[in-house]
Amino acid sequence: MGRNCELNPPVLTRFNAWGDRMDQVNTCNDWKEMKKISAEEGLVAHGYLRNSDKFSRLHQFAKIYLFAPSSGMYSCPLAMLDGAAFVLESLLKDNNNEVLSNAFSRLTSKDCNKFWTSGQWMTEKAGGSDVANATETVAHKQKNGTYKLYGYKWFTSATDADMALTLARVLDESGNAPPGTKGLSLFYLETRKNESKTASGLNGIQILRLKDKLGTRQLPTGELLLDGTVAHLVGEHGKGVRLISGMLTVTRIHNSVWSAASMKRILLLSKDYATKRQAFGTLLCDHPLHIQTLARMEVESRAAFLLTFEVIRLLGVIEVGGGNEMERNLLRLLTPIAKLYTAKQAISVASEGLESFGGAGYLEDTGLPGILRDAQVLSIWEGTTNILALDTLRAIAKSKGQVLNSFFESVNARLSGVTDSGNKDLKSSVAKVSIATGDLRAFINQSSANGHDGLFLAARDFAYSLFRIYSAVLILEHAAWAEATPSDQHAASIWCSQDLSPAANNCRISAYTKKTSVLNRELVYN
Repeated sequence: MGRNCELNPPVLTRFNAWGDRMDQVNTCNDWKEMKKISAEEGLVAHGYLRNSDKFSRLHQFAKIYLFAPSSGMYSCPLAMLDGAAFVLESLLKDNNNEVLSNAFSRLTSKDCNKFWTSGQWMTEKAGGSDVANATETVAHKQKNGTYKLYGYKWFTSATDADMALTLARVLDESGNAPPGTKGLSLFYLETRKNESKTASGLNGIQILRLKDKLGTRQLPTGELLLDGTVAHLVGEHGKGVRLISGMLTVTRIHNSVWSAASMKRILLLSKDYATKRQAFGTLLCDHPLHIQTLARMEVESRAAFLLTFEVIRLLGVIEVGGGNEMERNLLRLLTPIAKLYTAKQAISVASEGLESFGGAGYLEDTGLPGILRDAQVLSIWEGTTNILALDTLRAIAKSKGQVLNSFFESVNARLSGVTDSGNKDLKSSVAKVSIATGDLRAFINQSSANGHDGLFLAARDFAYSLFRIYSAVLILEHAAWAEATPSDQHAASIWCSQDLSPAANNCRISAYTKKTSVLNRELVYN
């Protein structure tokens, strides 16, 4: 079904035979069937029904991990509707708004006849990540308390969604709105609205075109003109950006799960192919160099899985009212790091996986090239690598270092647990993690002493360091488990033998000065 979604991508019908505007997104039957499956399997509902208490999110995302690589990109609308449900649930705890309550019940329903998907319409022509300054959509308040939105949304995934959350600036009587973050409010809208609809049946929305993209061709992504779209204010005026920050926590976790799942899919395909393909008179799986390549892919896949599902575990604990300060700090820090690193590695592993098939990996009729094309978007969705690296620094700065303290405290505690397990085969790997952790601390201290210029310029390597060290701890814990195998210990050895702290080892603070920043600019532009 997922393959059929790629072979039969969405098509936009703008006008009918008589010139009437239709703006109808036509998707294949298998795409529509994915919506039914998503509802009945509770791929979002499990996270909110909480039948498994603090493990409910683990239950939900375990199913999404299995579903995503075969879903024909339907995991994208699931991510956005989960983010919307997260925001709506938090608001409904204090205010039982009938309109928002109905939307939340549909987003979290297991009844395919009631189930809705949601769009996330934030990106405009002026920019993607810089929503505070780039958002030009405006909102006019109506006498009945609703709003009408006017603006151009340049990139809207899941254009066929039933509802959407979007940002806009509320104009006062003089037609003005505060600039920047303070002027942005969050709005809920239904894509079709009986009491106020265009000739196409849409709620004051024109679909100008569907995007022609490198990958994710299964997913309808459009440019929309909002021309009097009826919408409802979500939360308080001017709090839109703060509200979507909670949404980003969920959507970034979805992105990480998709990354980990796509790595596992191409890895399994490559492993299977190696048992069937002969080269130089021997199966690929009997060539030590090829097996080494697959082993490295395996270790990357394990690290992505373990850290992503640790973040999911933290989310589940916190959502049911548990979680201490350390766990809340770790969720804030590890979420952008997990998304950042797993997305980059998903692209790398997909590329390596295609190469393991030789020429067949380059042929469209094998279905393999689509894996690489679809992986490429993972480093762009929900914040690019540099944006997430800077977000990591913001989390540390906003907490006055408490987030970072929790990170080191957790690393040390978990490493002690591995040591206490008495597994002597892990001693060398534990030592390497301890050294890397100390090097990273020294780097941070030196950066602070030099006015933080170095930390900002090394933000990407710093985020990589945090991921590699924490993943090392999780891989070591798994290897110290009573049911672990020698291959689990070998995986820990491979992971811990790499550069665990590139911020400290490859990017010395002396290289990160204002002068170096100027020289970098000259290098690029001259």
